[in-house]
Amino acid sequence: MFQNRTDAGRQLGALLADGNVEADIVLGIPRGGLPVARAVADALDAPLDVVVASKIGAPSNPELAVGAVASDGTVWYNDDLLDRVGASEAYLDRERERETAVARGKLERYRGSDRPPDVEGKRVVVVDDGLATGATTIAALRQVRAAGAARVVLAVPVGSPDSVERLRAEADEVVAVETPPHFSAVGQFYRDFGQVSDEQAMSYLDR
Repeated sequence: MFQNRTDAGRQLGALLADGNVEADIVLGIPRGGLPVARAVADALDAPLDVVVASKIGAPSNPELAVGAVASDGTVWYNDDLLDRVGASEAYLDRERERETAVARGKLERYRGSDRPPDVEGKRVVVVDDGLATGATTIAALRQVRAAGAARVVLAVPVGSPDSVERLRAEADEVVAVETPPHFSAVGQFYRDFGQVSDEQAMSYLDR
């Protein structure tokens, strides 16, 4: 479906432009979202910056996201999962603090400051390379909303139909190039879906 993240960003940018989506700023979710967001920002003639969130894993399975927290402490929990995995309040408090610090540290590395970009009153497009569970994306969107953005659009090249539908409640608009019914992982829709290092990701930013 997509050659690589840059190709995906160009297709996504064209779709947004055709839909008359306007942006005062584009925010990529590191790391994989930044190559996509660079092409989107170029298509919309908008500056590119970052919004950072970190996953909160389940007690017995760190890869299973029971929630996520953004760099400013904005948090989202998957209530359905919490009941099943037995995450105590003390565990969630501890993990929230730890992952907030992780997100803030990454923000500082990318921006040279732990202060997120100013989005108050702005039309914001949040971009990632795909939408699987959507945990970190929800935390990122909630941070942008809480910071006073006038309009928030989530844009992804590909996403699971369920997640895309669920995130419509978190943004003013959700735009996806493809929402395949047989979705198992974001990487299956890219010919090249290699890891993106922090250094590579930072090279896409406007500095």
